[in-house]
Amino acid sequence: MKTLKTMALAGLVLVLAGGPVSAQTKTIPGEMATVTVTIEAIEPATRTLTVKNDKGLYETIQAPPEVKRFSELKVGDKITARYYDNLVVRMKKPGEAAVDVDSAALTRGEGQRPAGTAATQRTITVTITNIDPKATSVTVKGPNGYTYSRRVADKKAFALLKVGDQLDMTWTEAMLISVESAK
Repeated sequence: MKTLKTMALAGLVLVLAGGPVSAQTKTIPGEMATVTVTIEAIEPATRTLTVKNDKGLYETIQAPPEVKRFSELKVGDKITARYYDNLVVRMKKPGEAAVDVDSAALTRGEGQRPAGTAATQRTITVTITNIDPKATSVTVKGPNGYTYSRRVADKKAFALLKVGDQLDMTWTEAMLISVESAK
């Protein structure tokens, strides 16, 4: 989760560098990654899988209780995980209430093979607490006192920022998991 927060706050800099600050909302496409691993060993008692990626590297994964169809997995099955995230930043109007909201969804596949989708979304309000004109950097503070500083590449956008400005940041993560039977 800390990595996600860092990515989201880093995305703030992209927003500020990507266009005029007067734009009320900006969507920043995030990462999209696909990873496929092959199950090499299964330990049912501990719900542990040993998997191998396409580079031959092994990793051990413990399946949480939410993985209801664990017993259907077989050695040789291929598990594909597709990950996606994005960030939306919106300049708040003066006096607008701060937000700190989390939501999550989990769906299980109903098909012949185990599958599922998990998604989380978080919206927080951050406040610009410091602007360093010499370093062309901005510091923001969010919920629980979390602070982050970053250089702003776009000097025109940087010139429009003020200490006290507030931004709502909404980031979304989603992962789709599918299993293909061993051939």
